[in-house]
Amino acid sequence: MMTESQQYTPGPASAVELRKGEEKWTFILVRELHHPPEKVWKAITDPAHLREWAPYDADRSLGHAGTVKLTWLGAPGPMDVAVTRAEAPKVLEIGDFRWELEPNAGGTRLTLLANIDRRYVATGAAGWHICLDVLEHALDGVPIARIAGPEAVKFEGWQRLRKEYAAQFGV
Repeated sequence: MMTESQQYTPGPASAVELRKGEEKWTFILVRELHHPPEKVWKAITDPAHLREWAPYDADRSLGHAGTVKLTWLGAPGPMDVAVTRAEAPKVLEIGDFRWELEPNAGGTRLTLLANIDRRYVATGAAGWHICLDVLEHALDGVPIARIAGPEAVKFEGWQRLRKEYAAQFGV
């Protein structure tokens, strides 16, 4: 497995839809993946796959409703989060995140809707941008090391992306 410093450089900030609320804003990231929805579903719900790319670890599959313990990288410990909707392989709602998977001719359109404190919207978009890049590499069979949490902040590509998303969002 290559490390983030060995070849991976994130592309520029993508066009992201932003919905502004009072305290929380929602950013919407979309990726076109060349894999069927069932494979993408497994990658976003199975704890073993989450450890390859996600900014958190889960104590169980996210593929069914109920409480799950998530441990965000860099956080002091696990927290209980509700999986409120799990309709394989179409929709996953967990905490402040909604994943939508739509089949398309080339595979799956993956959409992430993330509700986040408006003060951290550019930070969150940059982090998820990189996580989705790492997910895509894993799905393609050329995994790179997970870049999330405190490690992401040290990563030069994250710094650039945060600035680009901040400019795009006007924050």
